[in-house]
Amino acid sequence: MNVSNFDESKVHWQRLPDLDHLWPSILDVGETAKVVDVLFKFAANQKIVLHRHVAASHTFVVQGEHRIYDSSGDLKEVRSVGAYKAGQPDEEPHAECGGDTDVVILFSLRPYNGGAIYEILDENHEMLSTITFDGMKELYEAA
Repeated sequence: MNVSNFDESKVHWQRLPDLDHLWPSILDVGETAKVVDVLFKFAANQKIVLHRHVAASHTFVVQGEHRIYDSSGDLKEVRSVGAYKAGQPDEEPHAECGGDTDVVILFSLRPYNGGAIYEILDENHEMLSTITFDGMKELYEAA
């Protein structure tokens, strides 16, 4: 059997404005179907900002361990390499990070009508900003 490891040094990582501990690499933006395929790298043990998913998202853990925390900071779920999840929009805010090493996750984001994907929230669950299909498309085109 031939075994190979994922080599993240071959990936062109970008930065989302005002979001620490998270780097995207947008692989494709499907204009017709309004789907964004993106690798996200989350830093080890460094939670990203509180947010909620307002679009359907399918995820596959490529490398590391994906940790998901509820809005009070309690560990809610751990996903290991190879874990796949087809998720629908979720009103519950959460934070995410890598486990003891950075985690790389393939996201297939499917916003309704090509609109909002994520809502970024403050500690009181008030919306600070929105990440949209068009915003991801602009980031993709700028790469």
